[in-house]
Amino acid sequence: MGLILMSERELHRIEVLSEVVERRRTIASAAIVLSLSVRQVQRLMRTFCLEGAPALRHRSRGRRSNNRINDGVRDLALQLVRERYADFGPTLAAEKLIEQGFSVSRETLRKWMSDDGLWLSRKQRRTFRQPRLRREAYGELIQIDGSDHRWFEERGDPCTLLVFIDDATSKLMQLLFVRSESTFTYFEALELYLKSHGRPVAFYSDKHSVFRVAKKEAINGQGMTQFGRALSELSIEILCANSSQAKGRVERVNRTLQDRLVKELRLAGISDLAAGNAFLPGFVDAFNARFAVSPIKPDDLHRSLNVVPDRLREILCKREQRYVGEQLTFSYERKRIMLEENNITRGLVGKYIDTYAFADGRLEMRWKGLPLPYKMFDMDQRVTHAAITENKRLSDVLSVIKAQQDQMQPSTVKTNSEIISYKKSGRKPPGRKGWVDQMIERRARDQIESARSVVAGSGCDIEVSALPGDAPRRISG
Repeated sequence: MGLILMSERELHRIEVLSEVVERRRTIASAAIVLSLSVRQVQRLMRTFCLEGAPALRHRSRGRRSNNRINDGVRDLALQLVRERYADFGPTLAAEKLIEQGFSVSRETLRKWMSDDGLWLSRKQRRTFRQPRLRREAYGELIQIDGSDHRWFEERGDPCTLLVFIDDATSKLMQLLFVRSESTFTYFEALELYLKSHGRPVAFYSDKHSVFRVAKKEAINGQGMTQFGRALSELSIEILCANSSQAKGRVERVNRTLQDRLVKELRLAGISDLAAGNAFLPGFVDAFNARFAVSPIKPDDLHRSLNVVPDRLREILCKREQRYVGEQLTFSYERKRIMLEENNITRGLVGKYIDTYAFADGRLEMRWKGLPLPYKMFDMDQRVTHAAITENKRLSDVLSVIKAQQDQMQPSTVKTNSEIISYKKSGRKPPGRKGWVDQMIERRARDQIESARSVVAGSGCDIEVSALPGDAPRRISG
C-alpha cells in the first residue's frame, strides 16, 4: 500500500478513536473532544474497526470537483485572453469575457492566468532597488527638499519646511519655515546656508520646477531655472533624483521632523513662522548631536563663499530679458512698463534689457549693468485665469486669491425692473379680470350671503352685514 494523504483533523480522529478502542477513553468523552454527537462517533468506530484508519479519509479526496469548470472552457478563455487581452488585468479581462459569453469570476480567471504565466501578483511584480551608499566626504552632496505639513498643528496655518541635509553625515545643514516652495524661498534658504557653511560641491533635489526645466522645448534661460542659474554662477552643481527613493535620506528625515519637531514646537508654544525660524537653530544643534554620523573621510569639501553681499543679492534674484518696443515699453508679470526717455534708452528700441526682481519686491531694469529709470502701469493683478499651479504651491496661491477676493466689493445682481427703474403704480390694469380674481370675488359674495342667512332669523329685527376681511361690521335694528 502506498502513502495515504490525510488532513490533521482526520489524524486527530484516528488518535482519539484508538484511545476508545484501547478503552482509555469513553465514547461520550471522544464525542466531546471531536465535537461530534455520540451516534456519529459510534458510526466512525464501526468503520474504523471494520476497514481500518484509511476508511476515515474523506471520500472526495483525489476526485474532481462537481462544480469544476470544463477544461475546454478554460482553454478557450485563456486563448481569448492571449489573443485580445494579453495586457489586461484579471478584473477587466473577466468583464470582457462576460461580454463574449464566458461567465467566469475574476478570481477564477486570476488563478488561470497565474498558472498559465499571463498574470503576476503584486508580490511577484515587486522590484528591488539597490541601496545607494553614502558619499564619503562632508559637503560633497547636500540633499534638499520641502516638506508641506501642519507644523504648528491647529495653532497656525500650514506651511513648508525647507530641509538641507548632508548625505555623508545625515547632518541637518539648514532648516527654514516658508509659506510654500518657490524660487525666492529657496534663494532665502540658500543665502543662509552659504553664509553659514560655504559652497558645497553639489545639491541633490527632486524634479520640482524650481530646480529643473520640465519643458524640453523651452528656448529661454539656456535650459536652466533661476535657481539653477544662480548655482551655476556660484560654481555649485544641481542634480535631480529620478525617484523619491534615490534621495531617501532627506525623505526619511522629513518624516522624523514631522514627528519630533511638531511636538517640540507644541511644547514651546510656537505658532507662527517668525518664532519657528528663531527656534530652529537650537533644535538643529540638538538633532545633529543625536543623529549625525561620522563621514568616511575627514575632509570638508565646502569652499569659501568669496562673494560680496551686493553681488550675492544680484545672483540670488530673478533675472530675465525683455524686448523693448518702439514706444520704449514692454510687459512684465502682467504689468506694462515704460522706460523714461533719455540718451541711453533712446537707443534701446528693438533690443533686450535685463530685469532684476528681488525677494523684497524691488524691480530693476538694467542695460549692460546700468540702471534704467522706468514707470509701471498696473494691469489686471488677479491670479491668471486657469493658470497651471503646482501642488506644492497650491496653498499659497489659494491664500493670495482669498485675499484678493476679500478686497473686492461684493457684486449685486439687479433685476430687470431695477435696471429699467420700474416702479409699481398701484393701479390695476384695465380690461377683463383674470379667473383668479373672479374666483376670489365669487367666494367673497358667497360668504356674505351665507352669513346673512344664518344671522337673520324669524322674529329678529337685527340685520348683520358680513363684509370680507377685516372691514367693520354694521349692526342695524
